Amino acid sequence: ARVLTTSFAMVLHLLFVVNKAGGLIYHKVLGPLAPTLSQNDYLHLASTFHGLQLLVNELSPVNTRPGNAASSGIRLLKANNFVLHAFHALTGLQIFVTAEPHAKGIPEFLREIYVIYSDFVMKNPFYEVDMPIKSVLWDHHLGRLVEKLKADNAR
Repeated sequence: ARVLTTSFAMVLHLLFVVNKAGGLIYHKVLGPLAPTLSQNDYLHLASTFHGLQLLVNELSPVNTRPGNAASSGIRLLKANNFVLHAFHALTGLQIFVTAEPHAKGIPEFLREIYVIYSDFVMKNPFYEVDMPIKSVLWDHHLGRLVEKLKADNAR
């Protein structure tokens, strides 16, 4: 029998979805090691990350050759005890997650989150753009995606 280590439950910590204006439209605690934060703390973290993204884009050297894009912002931030991976859609939406440093497959995970965002949030006729996400289908598919990533990392 295969025994799963405690890292199975601790791969992911927090998930944030931030709109193009820097407003937090979704957040979720994904693991037991995530810090306990107030709603105001989540809003503050999301807007701080958005501000850092703007700063990085301003400070990045711009390649003026035709066909080359400017900076896409922060994609990975490493700390001693966690990593922050970020995905930036062309629409300005930002998705970022904090995870264990050894976690695998996070960039693909973030792209898959964007796909389910497109399918179950943006195609929902009752959803208003840039408003908080409240969708049972989004939550369901996101939960399945999180469990898949945890299982893949337990191997």
